[in-house]
Amino acid sequence: MEERDYYEILGVDKKATPEEIKKAYRKKAIQYHPDRNQGDKEAEEKFKEAAEAYGVLSDPDKRQRYDQFGRAGVSGAAGNGGPFGGFGGGMSMDDIFSMFGDIFGGHAGFSGGFGGFSSYGGGSGQRKFKGTDLRVRCRLSLQEIATGVEKKFKLKKYVPCSHCHGTGVEGNGGTDTCPTCKGTGTVIKSQQTILGTMQTRTTCSTCGGEGRIIKNKCKECAGEGIVYGEEVVTVKIPAGVAGGMQLVMNGKGNAGKHNGIAGDLLILIEEEKDENLLRDGNDLVYNLLLDFPTAALGGKVEIPTIDGNVKVNIDPGTQPGKVLRLRGKGLPDVNGYGKGDQIVNVSIYVPETLTRDEKKALEQMSSSENFKPNITVKEKIFKKFKSLFD
Repeated sequence: MEERDYYEILGVDKKATPEEIKKAYRKKAIQYHPDRNQGDKEAEEKFKEAAEAYGVLSDPDKRQRYDQFGRAGVSGAAGNGGPFGGFGGGMSMDDIFSMFGDIFGGHAGFSGGFGGFSSYGGGSGQRKFKGTDLRVRCRLSLQEIATGVEKKFKLKKYVPCSHCHGTGVEGNGGTDTCPTCKGTGTVIKSQQTILGTMQTRTTCSTCGGEGRIIKNKCKECAGEGIVYGEEVVTVKIPAGVAGGMQLVMNGKGNAGKHNGIAGDLLILIEEEKDENLLRDGNDLVYNLLLDFPTAALGGKVEIPTIDGNVKVNIDPGTQPGKVLRLRGKGLPDVNGYGKGDQIVNVSIYVPETLTRDEKKALEQMSSSENFKPNITVKEKIFKKFKSLFD
């Protein structure tokens, strides 16, 4: 199935403000909420689709990458949910409800014809802790960008405690209902203002929003459920990525306390400078410096490409500034739209020193009409130079 544009999903313009995007998502979320459309699989998919679109467009950084690279900029590979996801890849209904609950007023849930739900999927407003994201830099050569590559990263991060299996509880210590919030995970605070009594619902500070407290804390992790450790993560980098692009690998960041939601691993792409080739979008540029005899007589020269050296034909009388194009010898498009070309810019090398015999030979040839530039060639060459300044 063809992936729809995120702006189209929410029904907003690409220049929509954050408030307009939030308002549009709220409308879609109400329309397709599962409680209103029980048993309707199509409505459920549209509910998830709207949540995914909002998750990207509400984040300035993700929105910028999406506008520049499409879904590949936030998903890691075009049309591939895979292990990457700008927001929706691998996202559960609990995660969506978490965001949806925040949009409609925090942990109190939402009422208005629907069943209540918690912003963290725990029931009665209870929340799950979310681990923080990790960021790594990934340096790639042009050859690796051309084919895609697997990279392994040894991450120092928080992992679930093996002693208590991430619960934070020692043995059979168990948990008690939080006495402050009575298990709801939230508390209501009242404040007198000139407009009357104002009430706000906030996360319970005693239990951190979980609605429970640990009776006997784990000795290894002090009741946190996480310890500092390491993990080796294998990341599949898709072909055609560009420097500055950021890929997201869901659930590979720091573990969340008490078996909560793990953060994400953010992979920032950096390009290594190539000895011979310059990148221009999906095209590659090679500057060829021809010797004078080959330019005049023609022949074959060997040049480097991303796939190895190839021979190209040089026509007799080749002039400086001529451009050769090798079709399909560039980089693949990250969205899967074919490959770029290799552009060969031709320059002619003029010897800086000459022997006596070489000077004599050139002096004899200089009187020939063939060695005098004609007006057509002159206009053709300088027209190219002029275009650089237009």
